Amino acid sequence: MTISSMTGYAVVTRETGAGTLTVELKSVNSRFLDLQFRINDELRSVEPAIREAIMARITRGKVECRLSFGRKSAAVANPQLNLAVIEALSEMQRKVKQTLPDAAALSVNEILRWPGVIEDSDLAQEALSGEVQAAVADALDAFIATREREGAALQAMLLARVEEMEGIVHRITPLVPQAISQFQQKATERMKEALGLALQSANGNAPTTSRDEALERIRQEVTLYGIRIDVAEELSRLSAHLAETRHILKKGGQVGKRLDFMMQELNREANTVGSKAALKELSDASMAMKLLIEQMREQVQNLE
Repeated sequence: MTISSMTGYAVVTRETGAGTLTVELKSVNSRFLDLQFRINDELRSVEPAIREAIMARITRGKVECRLSFGRKSAAVANPQLNLAVIEALSEMQRKVKQTLPDAAALSVNEILRWPGVIEDSDLAQEALSGEVQAAVADALDAFIATREREGAALQAMLLARVEEMEGIVHRITPLVPQAISQFQQKATERMKEALGLALQSANGNAPTTSRDEALERIRQEVTLYGIRIDVAEELSRLSAHLAETRHILKKGGQVGKRLDFMMQELNREANTVGSKAALKELSDASMAMKLLIEQMREQVQNLE
């Protein structure tokens, strides 16, 4: 399955017997599906059908649909009054007058400009509605194609970042036992030296048991600290999270929310590696990974 970006744009123009239809679709990222319509009043009746068509194919994003209709001059040569609309207006005006006697009456100009009062006998609304739905379908095809193209570009970028992070993890994993061993050795030597000076200062003939007990305590403390700086488990989880991220990207579909969660998990482990780092190489690796994760997080926000 493909991956789609939530950013897209498409415009379709369709010539009909009565005039020119223009459908424009554009979207940006959003946590949910947010539809906004800009439609000519005479085409307002088709909005539910357009909404249904969009919802059937789009799941996330702030989508704006603009639908305009330009009549041909010949199409408005025989305008007629829609008496049903005028009668409805008259009835509504009568009810308003009962409640607000001093309210101004509608003028002829206001009535004529009321949506649906003037209709064109040559314009078949049902036929026009079909043209609108066909134009919307074409616009949706083009719109989804742009989102899929951008989604493919984002997928390639994200996979490249995953590969780069996997390389970092692979490079620093062998350093962990070496870093712990070196730290324990140096720490033990320093603490022994400090202990020797302290014992010598207190009593040059201190009991052997006191020295042995102190050395055992040193080994315990050094071992415990070595455990605290061990990042092997975090690196293992990083590898697992990166493998899952790759799987999600390869599988495709609606991946945005799942990848957003994976970015949180990756960032948590990278932060822990940095906080435990006993070598400059580990600290630098943590910073490099966090920069890559932030780059990925920004782009994941654009995926459907």
